[in-house]
Amino acid sequence: MIEPRLNYVSCPGPAAQPPSGAPASGHRMAWWEWNATGNPQHPHVVVCVHGLSRQGRDFDTLARALCHQVRVICPDVVGRGQSDRLADPMAYQLGQYASDMLALLAHLHQQGPLQTLDWVGTSMGGLIGMAVCGQPGLPLPVPVRRLVLNDVGPVIEWQALQRIGQYLGQPVRFDSLQQAADVLWSLSTTFGPHTPEQWLALSRPMLRELPEGGFTLHYDPAIALPFRALTQEAAAAGEAALWQLYDQIQARTLLLRGAQSDLLSPQTAQAMGQRGPKARLVEFEGVGHAPTLVAADQVAAVQSFLLDADTKELA
Repeated sequence: MIEPRLNYVSCPGPAAQPPSGAPASGHRMAWWEWNATGNPQHPHVVVCVHGLSRQGRDFDTLARALCHQVRVICPDVVGRGQSDRLADPMAYQLGQYASDMLALLAHLHQQGPLQTLDWVGTSMGGLIGMAVCGQPGLPLPVPVRRLVLNDVGPVIEWQALQRIGQYLGQPVRFDSLQQAADVLWSLSTTFGPHTPEQWLALSRPMLRELPEGGFTLHYDPAIALPFRALTQEAAAAGEAALWQLYDQIQARTLLLRGAQSDLLSPQTAQAMGQRGPKARLVEFEGVGHAPTLVAADQVAAVQSFLLDADTKELA
């Protein structure tokens, strides 16, 4: 079975917690590379960016489906997975995440010139994608050609944020992988049906081993601090800025939505199909927030959107 290769890129900005492999200033972001094309500098790159409390291995199933035709890059957003943790937790913000992605894209372009760039973003990863695609003048190696927004848009439902805030950053310890998977499932039933094998595969990278034995979650609990500092008024005020980003996106856009999502409302999804890049909407029944891109129909929707040469029917 194809497996990814772990890499790191140095990013300017806030310093990392010690110890870190980053220079005295800045921090390192980990990224997973999937590439079965035989070309280590393949010019078509698909960047897949995960949700708030997740990590880059979330995309293993999708990446395996894509990597024979393109180079798939799955970063661990700073503070998650194998990436550094930041000394200042209030730096865990959308602007910093977008800046880190620009550093990653510049690094990839140095390795081998990018000719085609696509983006798949789940939840927070979709917001980062909007920030990267919706600001003209950013130093991108090439413009993003196709954008997949997975269950996210400019309007984030406040009730969903409250639900996420109940568990984000809480101290936890698990005795076994299975115990962790069971607890994570209790928090993630909105992801929709998964086999036990699929859920274990999704759960394993969500954990790190503790020196004294057992497991804890992979991310810095301090990512919850700026999240909890967000007020309903500030969230509402941020919607205008997010709509401005969305309206400036030039990439052909596919919007995925769990039909029972509490984060992306039907009204917001409809509006996204009528303005800006006029996203094409695909909904998945029996799924809330957010589709994991593991089920065959979810993988097929993304794969055909990114790889089909003739996309007239997507217009």
